Amino acid sequence: MRFDILTLFPEMFVGFMESSIIRKAREKGLIETRLVNFRDYATDRHRTVDDTPYGGGGGMVLKPEPIFAAVEDLLKDLPKKPPILLMSPQGEPFTQKKAEELAQHDHLVLICGHYEGFDERIRTHLATGEISIGDYVLTGGELPAMVVVDSVSRLIPGVLGNQSSAVDDSFSTSLLEYPQYTRPVDFRGWKVPDILLSGHHAKIERWRRQESLRRTWERRPDLLENAPLSDEDREFLRKLGSGEPDG
Repeated sequence: MRFDILTLFPEMFVGFMESSIIRKAREKGLIETRLVNFRDYATDRHRTVDDTPYGGGGGMVLKPEPIFAAVEDLLKDLPKKPPILLMSPQGEPFTQKKAEELAQHDHLVLICGHYEGFDERIRTHLATGEISIGDYVLTGGELPAMVVVDSVSRLIPGVLGNQSSAVDDSFSTSLLEYPQYTRPVDFRGWKVPDILLSGHHAKIERWRRQESLRRTWERRPDLLENAPLSDEDREFLRKLGSGEPDG
């Protein structure tokens, strides 16, 4: 998968691209990342990428010319247009479902904003969508772009050592992930639940499902509204709500 990232600060991505899972994925050729400083596409001698807004107001607005030129240069020899996404607090909330949707593409273009935002013509005539990673404002779109690259990359087959890790993650099933344990069995008197040591896979799966439901009910009950639930799941949640013991 190829990620083209348009940014005024490509140096911000160096540590991110050269560390951990993303570095390994790049070395394996599973993902390709290109950092493009769209200031290089400004045509005046001062390499201007922003200007004051028409109608007045504080701050500066990113000009359309350098960003259009940068994207058109990237895409000029490609047979089809990939998604072109603005990193913007006005965008669609970024969720696991959205990451899974984006992972179906083989190429994404991410545009990192700065200052007071984008000239509206970038939104209406160049971008195909906008992504927001939360209801807050950052100084630029670089951190959101890293979040998108990381979240989407780990869904690409081969990027994670065990692909089932991505399937079991929180939000992948519309629920929070169940509790996890590893060695030692007994740490300071806190023991691993007996069920996980039993070797009884069906019972372990049932326990994990119920603990996932319990954690979601306690921490993010809003997720249960749209989660795919079985009759057994609903009965377990009913007992949780009424305080009845399970089983």
